[in-house]
Amino acid sequence: MAKVRVRNTGELIEGEENVRSFLEKQEVLYEHWEPSKLPERLQENFDLTAEDKEEILNTFDTEIRDLAGRRGYKTWDIVVLSESTPNIEELLKKFEQIHTHTEDEVRAITAGEGIFIIRGDESVGYFDVILSAGDVISVPEGSVHFFTLTEAKKVVAVRLFIETEGWIAHPYEDPTFVK
Repeated sequence: MAKVRVRNTGELIEGEENVRSFLEKQEVLYEHWEPSKLPERLQENFDLTAEDKEEILNTFDTEIRDLAGRRGYKTWDIVVLSESTPNIEELLKKFEQIHTHTEDEVRAITAGEGIFIIRGDESVGYFDVILSAGDVISVPEGSVHFFTLTEAKKVVAVRLFIETEGWIAHPYEDPTFVK
């Protein structure tokens, strides 16, 4: 279940409704899908074949199509990051730069954990959204953010896009941001 840590105050927000309410005020969509729908062999598997990825997409087909229909997403895929991912440290350095997008950045975590660091409104500042299996987040177009992994360094996520070419980051300079 997702948690939110507000960086300015250290406040920790827990519980699905509390997290959803906080994120909604920051215009971030949060949902929860049932991760136990996946076959057990895929629930904590970070070495997926093309067939495994297709099975994950098929398992969550109803949820994916519902979200896509409501939000205008046209394409989706699976991303897997773990210590066995080639050049994982270089990839993480790329992800860990604050940036924006010209479309929402959407992730539905099916295994493992990840963290979105997002700049909220002026009263909130930056906050961390710690995600685990079942958590779904849509960071709105134009929001300053980045994604990283927890210390476990492994995640499987469904990514949804509006533009068929997928994820395009636009670097953002913020001298007030501290990692």
